[in-house]
Parts: sequence; C-alpha cells; structure tokens
Amino acid sequence: MRDATLAKAAETEPLDATTLVAGMAAEARKAARLLAALPAEVKTAALRAAGGAIRAAAPAILAANALDLERGRALGLGPALLDRLLLDPGRIEGIARGVEAVADIADPVNTVAAEWDRPNGLHIQRLRVPIGVIGIIYESRPNVTADAGALCVRSGNAVILRGGSEALNSSRAIHAAFVAGLAAAGVPAAAVQLVPVADRAVVGALLAAQNLIDVIVPRGGKSLVARVQADARVPVLAHLDGNNHTYVDGAADPDKALAIVRNAKLRRTGVCGATETVLVDAGARGQLGAIVAMLLDAGCEVRGDAAARAADPRVVPATDADWDTEYLDAVVAVKLVDGVDGAIAHIERHGSHHTDAIVTEDAAAADRFVAGVDSAIVAVNASTQFADGGEFGFGAEIGISTGRLHARGPVGAEQLTTMKYVLRGTGQTRP
Repeated sequence: MRDATLAKAAETEPLDATTLVAGMAAEARKAARLLAALPAEVKTAALRAAGGAIRAAAPAILAANALDLERGRALGLGPALLDRLLLDPGRIEGIARGVEAVADIADPVNTVAAEWDRPNGLHIQRLRVPIGVIGIIYESRPNVTADAGALCVRSGNAVILRGGSEALNSSRAIHAAFVAGLAAAGVPAAAVQLVPVADRAVVGALLAAQNLIDVIVPRGGKSLVARVQADARVPVLAHLDGNNHTYVDGAADPDKALAIVRNAKLRRTGVCGATETVLVDAGARGQLGAIVAMLLDAGCEVRGDAAARAADPRVVPATDADWDTEYLDAVVAVKLVDGVDGAIAHIERHGSHHTDAIVTEDAAAADRFVAGVDSAIVAVNASTQFADGGEFGFGAEIGISTGRLHARGPVGAEQLTTMKYVLRGTGQTRP
C-alpha cells in the first residue's frame, strides 16, 4: 500500500529522490533489526507464504507483464530482451518455486563458520550475521524481484529493490504478492521494498546513500555496473558481464562437445551464463566443421576466424571487437587456438572472469585449464549455463560476482552475510 501511495504521489509531484531513498532506508533499517532477530522457522514460513502468494497472484502478474511487453515492443526491444522480460504461467510457477526453494535451504544466520580454542583458554567463534540493508539495482528481469527478496529475507537482510523501467509493472505485481505473503507470516513488509518509480535519479540517490545502505548489488549489463562502480559511495558487490567461453580440447568426445556447445550457447541466449565464444583446439580441427554447422543450422549467427570460415562459408568474418562482446543473442564467435595454453591465453585477454568451460576426456588437460583460468566459475565437461545459483543448490541467486573480495561466484543467502567474532572466556585479562 505504501509503495502504491508513493508511486501515485510521484506522478503528480516533483520527485525528491534523496528524500525518497532516505525514507525507504530508514524503514529498511528498522525492519532489518527485527528480521535479524527472527527465528529461522519464522523466515521459512514467511518465504513459503510468499511463494504461495505469487502463485495465487498469477493472473494479476500476467496482466502487468502484458503491459510491460506492449511497451517493450513499442520501444523496439529486441527478441532476447523481450524474452528476458516475458512471463508466462510456467515462468511464474518457476518464480514461486524459486522462493520456496530458498525457504528450504539452511538458514545461514548465526551459524558457526569456524571455532577454536586459544592457549589462554579463550574460545573463539566466527559467526555468520546479516549485512544489514542491501540495495539491489537490476534491469529487465522481473523474476529478480522475488529471487532477491527471498535471499535477503533468508539471510536476515532488509532490501531496497530498484528494478528496470521496462519491467516496472511486472515487478510491482510480483512485489505486492511477495510482501503480502511475508506480512501474513509475521515478517515486516518493509523488509522488502521496491522503488515505486522509474526515475533514474533514484539510482543516483541509492548510490550516494552512505551510512543508510550497507552494500549495493548491481545486476545488469556492463554500462549499469560501470556506472555503479564509478559513482557509488556505498560498497559494491559487482555482477559483471558474462563474456563466457567453451573450449573444445583435442581430447574432447565429439558428441559430448556438440551437445555442450549447443546448450551453452543456445539454451537461453539472453542469460549471463551463455557462452559467447567457442574456442577449438587446433588438435580438434576435424570437429570444427561439425560444431560450426550445428550452430548455424540451429539459427545461430557464427562470426569466426579464418579456420572457422574455411570450415563453413556461411561464417561471417570476426572482428577484434567480437572476442570482447557479450552478445546475449543468437550470435557466437568461433576461433581455433593452440591447445589448453592457447585457450587460457585467449580467455585471460578477452574474458570477463565469469564462467568458462573445457570439454575434454584428458584429466590432465582439464586440471591445467581449471588451474589456469581465473574465473568465478570453471566447468569441466558441462555447460556454462549451469552458472546459476539454483543449479548450485543455493535456491536462487542475486548474481554471479566476478570480484575477488567477500563473495565470488553465485551470490546466494550465505554470500549475503558477513562475519562476527565471539570470544568466550572465564575471566581472562590481557597481560
């Protein structure tokens, strides 16, 4: 109800983004203190109620999504972006199940990460505790509204969500159902707030909300993340672009290679785990033609080096920019490289340290690839599209962190906690 009131006011009054964010943050801080103290079973029940409320609200969510899709088409959004925006009954069911999956994972709050005794008799514990208030800025995926809300509740954090303008109606409908479920189970609705307007000034206000918001998580394209990292006065947990690679080694099983490459590129082209470049070992040159033909026949544009073009005349010449591009579409770059070391060198130069895979039956080659590729996720004989918190057993994820501090890889509930050290003594004093 409060969000609807704010949204209506913003339509008739000039928006003061700083005041809006400060007010939301103050409410979030109060909710965070309550949430951090709630027993795990209360949060579990609330998340299950939220999942059920989303399922029950499917007609309203679909109607809201239809408005977003109509606007997206009018704005000229491409097929991949429209697919990211699209909701149907199956996807809404998936969102509800995702929330329920987060309800089923172990609560990380106050778990003991490590403990030990000191010679002076002190017993030291390192506990996981909530971060506090999290701001999440994301683009056109309406499911993030529920995924992020669920993970923050599970980890004891309050959250302020700022979704993309393209999905505003869908996000509002999902959020309304989600918080109704929370409130019915005793979790304060202010624990999960959605910025009710699309004004971009709010992003700037969130980034400047030092001492009001504890960490910002951007989830979106390179330009969004770059802006957040450049302008934020709040710590940032970055989800960078997924310029991912699948390397087909000379010792790869041909059938396995075809299946993995097809899935890695084409299962869903608009997700961050999609492969954007296929690297083929010069020792597997005989497989290059089959790989390229499979992709082309499946409707994927292939941009390749001289070897790829020689393998199939339908291949478009690759430019230098292609090796650095996250297409998020049915386009892929293909290149012949000199073994594992050549693949590692190409990935180090052009990759985004997100997710990279090797297909090989040679255990030594796999080990060398794993050791040499500096990415958040490295896959052996598996599709890069497993770069998803749900597939890791996290229930859901906020994003794939490609940084090296605090959390790296899928950011689930556990990664949204920080540490507290507890010292238990029997009267010790320091000499």
